[in-house]
Amino acid sequence: MKSSTLLAVPAALAGIVCVASPAWAQTAPSVQTAPQPITGTITDAADGSPLPGVTVVVKGTTVGASTDPSGQFSLNLPAGSNTLVVSAVGYESQTVAATGGAVRVRLKADVKQLSEVVVTGYSEQNRKTLTSAINSVKGDALKDIPAASPDQLLQGKAPGVQVSANSGVPGGGIFIRIRGSNSVNASNDPLYVVDGVFINNTNLIATGLGNQVSSNPLADLNPQDIESIEILKDANATAIYGSRGANGVVLIQTKRGKAGDKTRITFNTYHGWSKAAKQYDLVTGPELAELENERFLNDGGNPSQLPYRSVASGGRGLPEEQPTYDRLSDVFRTAQTQSYELSAAGGSDKTQFYIGAGYFQQESIARPSAFDRFSLRVNLDNSVTDKLRIGTSTALARTHRNVSSNDNNPVGVINSALFPRTNLPVYNPDGSYAKYGSFDNHQALIDHLNNDAVGTRVISNVYGEYRFLKNLTLRSSWSIDFNDMYENNFNNTLILAGQPRGTASSYLSRDITLLNEQTLNYNVELGENHSLQALVGNTLQRNTFQRTSLLGQQFPGNDLTTIASAATQTGSSSRSQAGLVSFFGKATYSYKSRYTADVSVRADASSRFGRDNRWGYFPAVGLGWRLGEEGFIQNLNVFQELKLRASIGKTGNQAGISDFAALGLVQGGANYLDLPGTAPLQLANPNLSWESTRQWNVGLDAAVLDNRVLLELNYYDKYTSGLLLNVPVPRKTGFASVVENYGAVSNKGFEAQATVNWLTKGPLQWSTTVNLARNVNKIQKLAAPITTGSRDIFRLEEGAPLYSFWLYHQTGVNPESGDAQYEDVNGDGQLTVVDRQLVGNAWPAYFGGLTNSVTYKGVDFGFSLNFEQGAKIMNMNRFFLVHGGTQSNIGYLREQLDRWQSPGDQTDIPRLTTNAASNNYGGVVQNLSDRYLEDGSFLRLRTLTLGYTIPKETLAKARLNSVRVYVQAANLFTLTPYSGLDPEVNSQSGVSNTKNFDWATVPQPRTFQVGITVGL
Repeated sequence: MKSSTLLAVPAALAGIVCVASPAWAQTAPSVQTAPQPITGTITDAADGSPLPGVTVVVKGTTVGASTDPSGQFSLNLPAGSNTLVVSAVGYESQTVAATGGAVRVRLKADVKQLSEVVVTGYSEQNRKTLTSAINSVKGDALKDIPAASPDQLLQGKAPGVQVSANSGVPGGGIFIRIRGSNSVNASNDPLYVVDGVFINNTNLIATGLGNQVSSNPLADLNPQDIESIEILKDANATAIYGSRGANGVVLIQTKRGKAGDKTRITFNTYHGWSKAAKQYDLVTGPELAELENERFLNDGGNPSQLPYRSVASGGRGLPEEQPTYDRLSDVFRTAQTQSYELSAAGGSDKTQFYIGAGYFQQESIARPSAFDRFSLRVNLDNSVTDKLRIGTSTALARTHRNVSSNDNNPVGVINSALFPRTNLPVYNPDGSYAKYGSFDNHQALIDHLNNDAVGTRVISNVYGEYRFLKNLTLRSSWSIDFNDMYENNFNNTLILAGQPRGTASSYLSRDITLLNEQTLNYNVELGENHSLQALVGNTLQRNTFQRTSLLGQQFPGNDLTTIASAATQTGSSSRSQAGLVSFFGKATYSYKSRYTADVSVRADASSRFGRDNRWGYFPAVGLGWRLGEEGFIQNLNVFQELKLRASIGKTGNQAGISDFAALGLVQGGANYLDLPGTAPLQLANPNLSWESTRQWNVGLDAAVLDNRVLLELNYYDKYTSGLLLNVPVPRKTGFASVVENYGAVSNKGFEAQATVNWLTKGPLQWSTTVNLARNVNKIQKLAAPITTGSRDIFRLEEGAPLYSFWLYHQTGVNPESGDAQYEDVNGDGQLTVVDRQLVGNAWPAYFGGLTNSVTYKGVDFGFSLNFEQGAKIMNMNRFFLVHGGTQSNIGYLREQLDRWQSPGDQTDIPRLTTNAASNNYGGVVQNLSDRYLEDGSFLRLRTLTLGYTIPKETLAKARLNSVRVYVQAANLFTLTPYSGLDPEVNSQSGVSNTKNFDWATVPQPRTFQVGITVGL
């Protein structure tokens, strides 16, 4: 088998690409003195259907063209050249003479040709010989989706990859898990690698905004620049990344110029309008008064002293006289999104380039939050000589976030509009902002919040590649991820946070990752049957984090907002640094492209661990057998491809712990009698070492019905031991806990994906991809149960999964008394804390997605769905707003109207009362029952797109290459039994081991957008 380089083209071209020699091997273009125009048509030899996207290159030059949707092409033939090379993946390459007149070529299918090249760790591999579990998502499948970050685009696109937005805040945090969560205290996020740069995804926002992670560092990347995303899932694929591979690896390849392509300029823009698909349903003023009167009577109040009676009798007015104030309409708005992208790409045999600049701006549907980003990317590759190649991938981003307090925050904008009673006015009689209880005035927050976060990001990689021999190449690269966040916040005296005389804060946070890598690649084919690919390499990495903060109090007025104007000023600073040294190697052997074996190993040494435990070793083995190449399978005449895969390996994790986790630390600031002093800060643990994840995977790949149906199946088993856990220690040590390697977590599951190419030839083409996954998570070993989250709602204990809810189980409401009934777990006749139990968890039983694409001539239509089944959500909005009258300053959701009122009523909402003895809403139960735990299953229409590409002949006069216009709807509908605004929620994402906790969370918006893409 002869080696070749596959040149990628957009996925819309159905995998048709050009097979050409590497750029460094091409000859210089001939001198063009009198070019001759040549036209032609390329069709399928089997049925005569036109083939779009086929690349036609003049042999020995860089002059070329691609066929249009009608299979036609045109180019100028240089003088002295009369030979064309026509080739496409899936077809036999042809060399034809261009002697005059129109060229007509009929390409024959080539079932032996490589179907796809997959980017793996530090190398590329043919998918047919792949032994790992890797999913690929092409950039065209992600284009035009109104999302700020690339990770959110993966929803429903890859089996076993669970993606959900913690909230609908633009640029906000994303929950992503590849094959479950492995760790309790360490990070469960995957490793992101963008063009060889390891991305640091630490949230740098320091402003206190409740427990919601308000920033997603991946929002600094422009999704429009992405060419493809590879998701590495099993140990054979991820072990080459060693201590960073346990949670999976996401490889992002950005667009690059291609040899022989003339410069292509593309302009893409879209504008969208977003609204909340659903609103909180509150009681009216009269309904609230009726509920309060009923509560008063149930508590034994005198009927003549009802709180809502006529003003003449000393009351607050009759129920029907109560006004209703709509605060939520002030908060929720029709938000706008706009995106502008201009790029240029092309290349000669020596130099290829891609330059892309973009502006993205997105308002939140909840005022006043917003996010905008300016981005610039320059990708450059140059063949200095036939042996030396250099290049760079550099991205610059400038982001601005108008940061608004929401999500699990009593003084958040949504809570301040949602919680006050609907019959209370927004403004005082003098026109000032009215405030009730501990809640701020929502309009004051909208008008006067002044929280700005400005980020600067540089992600850059510079490489040099030297080819010693035909099959031996050395590559060295230097990378930097520079992430800088500058926050300025001022709280004036009109909002609670600024009383009595104003407060301000300023933070400068900086996270810098430096990386140097060397790899030596060897790729050889020994005869016709044997191929060997091997590499060795090393990595040197250093990460530095530092933060400087300033606080100011007591300002002379609301117009002076800088901390220099404050009467009281305080400041602090911190700095932390960690290093990693790595050596790795991998070898892949294939026999007849039928039997394949992978072996890899990586050794990492981290400064975070004790001197004797710094090194970790991470091996992996993968085997593949293409049964479809065996005679006994070919005789069945059923499968075009049938392959078995199996792998086993070990990966590690050190993310999520401090840079000095193994050291005994002391800190300054323990001053005494105006003299400086120090105090112990952390216990030492010189034995601290890596978390280790052992994973095995078996898989099956199949293609039937002339490659119209493609199937991929995987079953995996992961076991993570030596968890980096905060283990309690005796209080007499002066500390509460120490980080140790203790505990274990397992994840087991299966993944299935099927692609059906219903129609592949002719003007009408149609394909559908569906995926389904199930993951079972279980804590196998834990020192002691751990409770976490607001009111200790979540509990970790052996035998249970992470994200388990620990609540009282309500069995019903007594139809005679109206009091709630709970399960008495220990049977002592009392409700105490020992009666709390695990009543569900936030993991879905199944999750997946469906993508459908149809094209007819210039029209394209597509939609994507994603779904989850079986996950539980704690609806804290009901917890607070179906309170039975126990909260004197908080209103009610309309659900409270379904309460028990008289004997015989059948409902799960008990009677209104503040009597703690009834345990309805107060007392020992404290509302912590599964009454508010709901089924979070959902089916969501993620995107619906209709586009039209104008025919080239129509554009000829305007000298345009292509124009596509489209309309799209995102989150058009969501089918769910969940009563909240959105089943994709996690307002406690800033608290470890919590998920699906809904407290005034901004929902995912419903968006309609229009766009246009113009190519020159």
